[in-house]
Amino acid sequence: MAEPLRDADALQQQLSEFQDLQRQLQMLSAQRQQFTLQLEEIKMAQEELGKSEKGTIYRSMGPLLIEASKTDAVADLKDRIELLEMRLSVFEKQEAKIKPRFTELRAVLEKALKENKLSRQ
Repeated sequence: MAEPLRDADALQQQLSEFQDLQRQLQMLSAQRQQFTLQLEEIKMAQEELGKSEKGTIYRSMGPLLIEASKTDAVADLKDRIELLEMRLSVFEKQEAKIKPRFTELRAVLEKALKENKLSRQ
């Protein structure tokens, strides 16, 4: 881990980078949560569709509901699940790339803050 920075400009730059990473992690977390909820909803719909043996099935196409075959609806749900799982995987990888630097910067900034408090006493 890097030594605490004594140069105010360098410390400010690290603080700015830390805040940027924090915003990125918050954004990724919010998006991941949104996609996780969508995935759960689609899996519930897939489960309910699997239970149904007869009746009419409708798919949402923008503001319209269009009649669809069960086979098409099952295939559509499967595709949407795969897409959401892939996106969630991408978010997890992005978070894994950002977190180590975020943790490192937090430690550096905390150490600099403690040293600054000690030097003022």
